[in-house]
Order: sequence, then C-alpha cells, then structure tokens
Amino acid sequence: MKTDEFAFFNQQLAAMLRDGIPLEGALQRLCTEMQDAPLRAELHTLAADLAQGVPLPEAIRRRQLPELYRCLVAVGAQSNDLPGVLTLLADHYQRRYHIWNRLKGLMVYPFIVLTASLGLSLLLAYVLEELVRPSLSLISQPQPPGFHPALWMSPILLALLLGAAIVGLTVPAARQRLRWRVPTFRESSLAQIASALALLLRNGVALDPALALVERMESGSRAGAEISDWRRRLAAGRGKFLDLAQPGRAFPPLFLWLVAHGREDLGAGFQHAADIYQSRANHRAELLLYSALPCSVLALGLLIVMQIQPIFFELSKIMNLLGSE
Repeated sequence: MKTDEFAFFNQQLAAMLRDGIPLEGALQRLCTEMQDAPLRAELHTLAADLAQGVPLPEAIRRRQLPELYRCLVAVGAQSNDLPGVLTLLADHYQRRYHIWNRLKGLMVYPFIVLTASLGLSLLLAYVLEELVRPSLSLISQPQPPGFHPALWMSPILLALLLGAAIVGLTVPAARQRLRWRVPTFRESSLAQIASALALLLRNGVALDPALALVERMESGSRAGAEISDWRRRLAAGRGKFLDLAQPGRAFPPLFLWLVAHGREDLGAGFQHAADIYQSRANHRAELLLYSALPCSVLALGLLIVMQIQPIFFELSKIMNLLGSE
C-alpha cells in the first residue's frame, strides 16, 4: 500500500464527507483517481457493499485494509464523527510515510556505497591479477599462476557484507530482528506504536482493546510479547500504567515515564512519547546520514590498501633486487 496516497485519500474523503457528499459516492469518485491498484480494488468493493446497504462497520471488516484503519473507521461510524477520525488517520499515515521515507534514505545510501565499492574492488582485483602480476613476473621471479587470495579478500568481504544487508532487509524474520536492534529503527518503531495507541485511546477505544490491536499488529516481535504482558497485568487489576507496564527490551523506562506523565490521559501520554521518540529517531538518522560518507570513504580506502598490498610487496622486492645489482 502506498502510504502517501492512502493518507491523501483519507484527507480528501474527510473533506467530501464534510461537504455533504454520501460516503459511497465519495469512495467511487476518489477510486477513479487512485494509482495503487490493490487499494483501489478494496475501496471500490467497499463502496459497492455500502451501496447494497451493508453497514459500514461490517463492510470495513471484510476489506484487506490495515487493522488499525478498520478499527478506527468503525469507531468513527459509531460515534458519528467519521470525517474527524479520517482526518486523524490521514495525519497518522502521512507521518508514517515521512518516517519510512527517512528510513529508506538511511538504508539506500549504504547499499549504493556497498555496491559501488564491490564493483570497484572486483575491477581492481581483476586488473591486478590479470595484468599487473604477470608484468611484474617478467621482471622478478615468475609468480605461480592462478588465484591470489590477498587480491580477492576485499571483494569477498564486500560481497558478504552486501549479501548480509540484502538478507537483513528482505527476509521478514531478519528484518524484524534488525528493527528492534538498530537504535534508529527501534525508536522509530516505538514512535509508531505510541502514535497508534494514542489514536485509538483518543477516539474512545478502551485500553485493553487498544493494546490487543497493537499486540496483533506487533505479533512475533519484542513489543508484541511485552504488550501481552501488559494486558495480563491489566486483567489482574493493575490499573495504573506504571504498574501494568514494566520496562523491557522493547519499551525502555523513558518511554514508560513519558506515557505515565500524561497521568489520567493516556492518549496524550502516548502522543507525547510518539513525538519525543520520533524526534530522537530523526536525529539519529541525520547523524548516520552525515557520518556515512566519510566513514564509507575511509573504509573503502582501507580495503583498497589491503587489496594492493601484495603488489607493493612485489614492487619492493624488485626495487631491492635492482638496488643489490
């Protein structure tokens, strides 16, 4: 799903509903302008169900849309404030789009550097192996033909790093582990969870159903397991947030303190935590982006020096041989 298009769709839908346009008509009109084919098909089917008289909460449950979205649209329909809920959802998905764009830029740059470095290192290894070493062999003692490990060590190392990066970002299990281990990604994930909980609580969803929804969204992750513990403590009668939420590997003490700072208004507390952690994630991302270029240039230079070191060794032997004569 194109998150930016989905956010724009909800902004336009909220505006059309405020202008008095019926929901199914507004959906049909907006669907004609959408580029995301799967999303367009889901929304078109939703409009068709509404036109046949299916209630909105039931119709939205049938669609393959984000669970958070389905829940809040149903809440908005029951509270007769669907335009207001859609506006909040649009803001939420717009923030997610900006977060993802920033993180994507953080991931793309190392890929470009690794790929370019691997290509340069392979070219250098080929030139040294096939052209430079045979020429040196004509001057000094003949070198054994074939593979020279020292010349190909850097390309092999870069290929392994690039392969590990591809696996880490394409395999869901590896991506989930990285998400909660890399500080920038972890803080961005905390901001998204806090924003989703704030959105649910501020629209009248009770704490336990809100936690249950986020637990399903984070199934299989550190956060999902810890939220499950929160729900068990809540069911045991621990009403205060700091009693039911204990620090863990996913949620640090600062996150819990920021939420609890909202006191009785947990929605405001979660929103405050979302803002703080998103600012922290943005700051870390900027630091990584600004430090990536000099660090990558330094690392590439070291790899090249390691790669041509055998040739320098051969040249030094030739110079010593010529000097002795």
